[in-house]
Formats: sequence, structure tokens, C-alpha cells
Amino acid sequence: MQDLNIALLQFAPVWEDKLRTLAHIEDKWLPAAPQDADVWVLPEMFSTGFSMSAEALAEEPVGETYDRMLQWARQYGKVVCGSFITREDEDFFNRFYWVQPDGICQTYSKRHLFSLAKENEHYTAGNSKTIIEYKGWRILPLICYDLRFPVFSRRTSEADYDLLLYVASWPERRNYAWKQLLIARAIENQAYVAGVNRVGKDGSDVLHAGDSVVLDFFGKPLAKAGAFRETWIQAVLDGQELETFRQKFPFAADADNFSIDMG
Repeated sequence: MQDLNIALLQFAPVWEDKLRTLAHIEDKWLPAAPQDADVWVLPEMFSTGFSMSAEALAEEPVGETYDRMLQWARQYGKVVCGSFITREDEDFFNRFYWVQPDGICQTYSKRHLFSLAKENEHYTAGNSKTIIEYKGWRILPLICYDLRFPVFSRRTSEADYDLLLYVASWPERRNYAWKQLLIARAIENQAYVAGVNRVGKDGSDVLHAGDSVVLDFFGKPLAKAGAFRETWIQAVLDGQELETFRQKFPFAADADNFSIDMG
């Protein structure tokens, strides 16, 4: 398995203003992005902020934000990924998009909706995982609140992966949990973990610290963004080291053997 070069953008979206946010990314952040990366990762609801105005802000599955992501992917030759608000018929989704330069697109709809912010009253929960295969890597994308649910994140024979990828709008007031849970997911799953979180205050006056990070399978940081700053971070994930570690310490073979009924 070849190495995977990944870059995460920690930034502050313009609240509920898709066009200004997309222009800001395009004009400022993409020219400054690591050009040797294979994958560029953006936060949760990166084009609007974590908004409950689903009906006003939702796009068709192939709409403005998707079109812009595909444009960026083709222009720069990178995978571009992150979540934004989409609708299908009368349902609204917080949906992750993985957009490749060749036009291949894969999606994942957030399973665990954040009831404290009434996300469950505005959005429909997803009902399945998505395992993305890219350059020999198996990648499991998840969204923010999913981080708190280790059973759903667990590596299984039916849903095995090498990289666990979280995009988030995680509040600063619970920042300690964000940092510790990412480490736990890396250690317990013997997998690389990347978590990208936004910064700044949103339209609900909720502060976000960022603290985006890429962790190895020991839970040790390969790249850290720190708090309250807009920046790219980048890390190279060594596939051979991961395979060697898993062969030497086959902990997954001793895991509880049961499956989750996703209904």
C-alpha cells in the first residue's frame, strides 16, 4: 500500500453565505494549499457553517457546492472532500462528499444527528457507512457527532478501513472531548485518524477552537493545527508501517464478534 498525502483546511466559513464562503476558499485557501497532497479535506457544512436553516440553504445532490468541488478537484488534480447541506425530495441531509478529479463521487450522510442543537429536527439521519477505496487505501468518512459513538466507528470485517476521517464543527466548550476521542479512535481501531474542525464563532454565537489533527495508529500526532487559527495542515500516511503494525499486533482478531443492525 503506497503512502497517502493528506491536507486539512481549518478555517471559518462565512455564516450561511455559501457564495462568499466558496469564493473565500477559492481565492485564498486553494492557492495556499499543499500542492503535493493527494486529498484536501474541508470541515463539516464547510460552505455555510453548522446551520439549522436546512430548507433555506439545502442544495440538490449535484448543485453549486458540488460543482465547485468538482471544479477544484479537476483544476488542481486533488480529491476534495467535506460535508454540506443537501436535500432529496422532502428530506435534508448533512452529507459528506468525496469528489475525485476523474469525476467519481462518493457520499456519506451523517448517522448521529446532534440533538442538543436540534439537528435531528431539521435533518434526516443516514443509515449506512461508506468505505471509500482510493490509491490502495480504505477510508471511512464520518461527521462530527459520530465521533462520540465508538461502536459505529469500529473496524469490522464487513467495514474495514485504514483511515478514519472526521469533518466537524465541534464547539470549543467541549474541545477536550474532541481531542481525546480522536486519540481513542486511532488506538482502538489501529488506524490513522484525521479530524478537521472549523474555527471562530458561528451565527449562533458558538465558538470553535479548531484543533484539527492527523494521528497515527498509536494515537500520536503527525500534524496539528492548534487552536483559533486558520491554516492548512498536512501529513503523509505510511501504509507499509500500518500493515506491519497490524500484523505484529493483531488485536482486531480478539474483538467482540457482532454486527450492528442498521435497519
